[in-house]
Amino acid sequence: MKVYSIKTQLKWCCLFLMLLQVFACSKKSPSYRENISVSESYASENDLKASAASEEVKYKSTIETIEKQKLKIIKTGELKLKVKNVKRATAQIKTLLEKYNAYIANLRYENTSYQKQNNFTIKVPKAYFDMLLDSISTYAEVLDYENVSTQDVTEEFLDIETRLATKLQVKERYETILKKKAKTVEDIIYAEEKLGAIQEEIEVAQGRLKYLSNRVMLSTIHVKLYEEIPYKVSKVKTETFGSKFKRAISFGWTFLENLVLTLVHIWPVILIGVVGFLLYRKRKKTKLENIN
Repeated sequence: MKVYSIKTQLKWCCLFLMLLQVFACSKKSPSYRENISVSESYASENDLKASAASEEVKYKSTIETIEKQKLKIIKTGELKLKVKNVKRATAQIKTLLEKYNAYIANLRYENTSYQKQNNFTIKVPKAYFDMLLDSISTYAEVLDYENVSTQDVTEEFLDIETRLATKLQVKERYETILKKKAKTVEDIIYAEEKLGAIQEEIEVAQGRLKYLSNRVMLSTIHVKLYEEIPYKVSKVKTETFGSKFKRAISFGWTFLENLVLTLVHIWPVILIGVVGFLLYRKRKKTKLENIN
């Protein structure tokens, strides 16, 4: 009996241990999946942080590049001045331009019955822009308006420079291909076509850079000078009897001269008319005598 009870107890112990093992495995499986989920979410969070850090680095790099390079600012000014004498004020401004190493790009002068006006455009080094603008204002009898505008082209300038550097590198690669790797006629033609297209894009970019550089280096001032002309009222003269009589005699004499000249011009017609009239009278007289 004791042996049987011991065997029975051993069976129950083995069954209990098996149940414990099954229960432990069932607990372990969801815990493992939870760990994977947590690790994946952690990894995605790290990726987001890395991406944000990368964007921040790019932003800081761009800011540092702009700070290292001077800002590219295009400045433009407009002035409209009323002056006492347009020509004198223009001459004074031309003398002033020599002081600031500036020049007049174009000029248009207008003269009407009520106003004289001179419109011209000045190109001046950006360092002297404000000083020249203030100096021109001092010649005004009345300053109608003064406007200043700026255009920041730094970003466009950097973008073109970056693209230009890239295009130059591409050009070098195609030149290397053309010199060393192009073996067939097709390869040579293909490389030359690509080189021509890249060269055209490079020239366009260089032209744009040159244009922007000139606009930045030389600021623009548009000046309008005008001088008002006083309106003159014409006096109405009253005629006397004597002046009217003289005018009438002169008119009559002129009419008589024109009449005589007209008759002289048509003397053939008058002669034919007189001869015809005389013949008509003679014929009529002959008929009357025959009747009688």
